[in-house]
Amino acid sequence: MRQELQSLPKGLAEDVARNLVMVANLIDEDPEQAYAYSRVALRLASRVAAVREAAGFAAYATQKYAEALAEFRAARRMTGSVELWPVMADCERGLGRPERAMAMAGEPEVQKLDKAGQVEMRLVAAGARRDMGQIDAAIVTLQSPELASSSIQPWTARLRYAYADALLAAGREAEAREWFGKALEADKDGATDASDRLAELDGVEFVDAIDTDEAIDTDDTDDTDDADDDDDASGDVEGDKSE
Repeated sequence: MRQELQSLPKGLAEDVARNLVMVANLIDEDPEQAYAYSRVALRLASRVAAVREAAGFAAYATQKYAEALAEFRAARRMTGSVELWPVMADCERGLGRPERAMAMAGEPEVQKLDKAGQVEMRLVAAGARRDMGQIDAAIVTLQSPELASSSIQPWTARLRYAYADALLAAGREAEAREWFGKALEADKDGATDASDRLAELDGVEFVDAIDTDEAIDTDDTDDTDDADDDDDASGDVEGDKSE
């Protein structure tokens, strides 16, 4: 990205870089704000592929799928790279065109992807199958050497989780529980909610500690108020007696 920005005048390159840094910093926590920064960068340097890609991801994070797809296509035209192919296919899903996503899964571009990209494409294709109501086909799509491997890779947790979720949707609860467990084993960074899904299958309910504390405080307050009321009532009775 730094190399691409070198094609711009120094001051402009620095302005664009600052906006791209903000996109990266905010895209997970505040995607709308990240999107706003991406639009600024896009106005400043629309002919830089990295800017178009960042704008695409910001639009994707805010579910502006048509806009994201347009930006990803522009970036791909500029670079000739196929690495955005899976997310472009997922944009087609977001636009309600799972058939198009499935067609992209069969294109020659997929063979040019690295292993991570191919796994991502498999996840998108399985999602497209589910969009079309083809749950059994989705399960088969996810069955792969990467799924069966005991080696933990950056994509392992998400692949296992998707497989578990598909099994659960097919009513295969025991198998789903097993694979949610395997997903949890591989999920060192908390990328999935596999632990919550396991707890749900086991019938475990979590109580929010904050809500519990508030309830206790409320009960204490009510008890105090009741005690005060009793004191007041007692005082009134004594007053009546003295009179």
